[in-house]
Amino acid sequence: MRRLFLSVCVLAVIGAGAFWAVTRPDPLPEDHFAGVTGESARGEAVFHATGCASCHAAPGASGAAKLVLAGGQAFPSDFGTFLAPNISPDPQHGIGGWSLPDLANAIQRGISPGGAHYYPALPYWSYAKMQPQDVADLYAFLQTLPADATPNQPHQIGFPFSLRPLVGGWKVLNNDRDFVLQDDLTAAEERGRYIVEAMAHCAECHTPRDALGGLDTGRWMAGAPNPSGQGTIPNITPADLDWSEGEIVAYLTSGFTPDYDSVGGHMVAVVENMAQLPESDRAAVAAYLKKLPAIE
Repeated sequence: MRRLFLSVCVLAVIGAGAFWAVTRPDPLPEDHFAGVTGESARGEAVFHATGCASCHAAPGASGAAKLVLAGGQAFPSDFGTFLAPNISPDPQHGIGGWSLPDLANAIQRGISPGGAHYYPALPYWSYAKMQPQDVADLYAFLQTLPADATPNQPHQIGFPFSLRPLVGGWKVLNNDRDFVLQDDLTAAEERGRYIVEAMAHCAECHTPRDALGGLDTGRWMAGAPNPSGQGTIPNITPADLDWSEGEIVAYLTSGFTPDYDSVGGHMVAVVENMAQLPESDRAAVAAYLKKLPAIE
């Protein structure tokens, strides 16, 4: 019995060590931003494309107040409710003390400056596709926004999902950082793919998930249950979205559908963001959506 007990203890230690080795945080290389300098003027467009204010502005904020990224919005899911953190330049409660690599590791690797795993409510596997220059420009723009001292609120997550090391295991199972649409693409379609799959992270809402919360890339953009439990998020492949490219551009500009219905729900913020981009970017998004395989 003593020998069996020792064997079990040894196996447990080996297993724990293997789990730690496989699931430990994997930060970006130290030279990732070598030779890259961010510019806030360019970063404003990246800010709108990535939708930072849509999640990190205070609940109910509108107009200029949406640039105060105090956090606090609640995002329900099957695993609990996540509360968006303060990402204003406040040095204590926000990200005012973060470096560019700190921000990049957060949004592209899901790692905090202290080395902890972030929950994938932050769409870091989408942002992982972003180019270093865009991340640097975003960082520069974020530093120009108003600081706010609102404290962060803890996520409302029960056991076992409250154990952050388990997120490392989730990352191992869901670490595909490649673009999904791999067809031969025009320059406009490539730009649209970059906006949709990386910056705007549209699949995070429009693609169904597996039992562990990973994106089902086999049903890319084919619609999904609303995490709030109310209704569904629509299929935006050509199987359901039969609008012309021009109609898609008009919708992303004005919020009105071809049938003169108006945008609602979280898409209100998405349209507000898209409307801030050059029309060529909205046209690129439309070209990408028309290129997607039709999935019923």
